[in-house]
Amino acid sequence: MTQIIDGKAISAQIKDELKEKVTNMKKDDITLCLAVIQVGNDPASSVYVGNKKKACEYIGIESLAYELDENTTQDELLDLIHELNKRKDVNGILVQLPLPKHIDEDMIIRAIDPSKDVDGFHPQSVGALCIGQKGFVSCTPAGIIQLLKRSGIEIAGKECVIIGRSNIVGKPMSLLLLRENGTVTVAHSKTENLKEVAKRADILVVAVGRPKMITREYVKEGAVVIDVGIHRNENNKLCGDVDYDDVAPICSAITPVPGGVGPMTIAMLMNNCVESAHLNS
Repeated sequence: MTQIIDGKAISAQIKDELKEKVTNMKKDDITLCLAVIQVGNDPASSVYVGNKKKACEYIGIESLAYELDENTTQDELLDLIHELNKRKDVNGILVQLPLPKHIDEDMIIRAIDPSKDVDGFHPQSVGALCIGQKGFVSCTPAGIIQLLKRSGIEIAGKECVIIGRSNIVGKPMSLLLLRENGTVTVAHSKTENLKEVAKRADILVVAVGRPKMITREYVKEGAVVIDVGIHRNENNKLCGDVDYDDVAPICSAITPVPGGVGPMTIAMLMNNCVESAHLNS
């Protein structure tokens, strides 16, 4: 029987744990505040920002929302980030991506104080992860580790294959699985014999950005499959990078879309916000 990994339930559990932590921190006069900056009104970004605000409210973290016009200049955005960096009452800064084309995302990410980089995208955060030092970890990969651990799935010694090498998911995912003593292969669009490589995996993490690309031909019987993708199909229904109906019957465990990895990203963002209090205290 395939185990359906319930990201909604696990993220709710993490948020409840964080809520309790925040309640105790407030007793010690430690307050938390996350500043969220959105430039323009991309509909998907607006949904994400709304979900982040709701999560903050539930856990007891104050949130500041900066909804800036599409035509905001790069310098205006940098000025706002520098001001938030200096503010003692703000311990997390998040700039919602993607940004409009006239703004250099890399420069914006680098402008955020690493001790307030709750998204874990700053080069200093990524460098700390590479060499095993403490720092913020990008939220989606951190959420996947929690999904595996809290579902009783052993990582140590397992063959782990990640399909996708993005800075936000693929690369940090490989480092986190290594940290958990997995044996890691990162595959991508230039990988030869991708099906054979994927089929070696005990744990297969798919972040390719192509709807239903991964069929059972890529999956070893009894593997754990983590689907990071999210798309709308021809009927406007949400689907992932994995052809769920084809793959689920041969897995030992699989994440659904929606309700798998997605909710974990926000739960781990909240976790980073709580951690930021220790970095900024």
